[in-house]
Amino acid sequence: MAQKQKPTHEIRLGRIRAAIWANQSENREVWFNVTVSRIYKEGDKWQDTSTFRRDDLPIVAKVVDMAYAWIWGNELPARSDQAFE
Repeated sequence: MAQKQKPTHEIRLGRIRAAIWANQSENREVWFNVTVSRIYKEGDKWQDTSTFRRDDLPIVAKVVDMAYAWIWGNELPARSDQAFE
């Protein structure tokens, strides 16, 4: 069985989670993608979904903001210069 890839970093507030994934191009440039999900329990099994309730939205905004800050703090310095090109 293939091993499941894990995110580079994860931010979780309650049941809302932002997973940060590192990607690398052929020329070794690294960039990050973020997935946001809500976990819930159905019977005895934990599930996740990418849909959110009204009251989840402030928490979604906060974990996205925290993910943004984490990415800016962990990007290579040379990469940050490219954002303004």
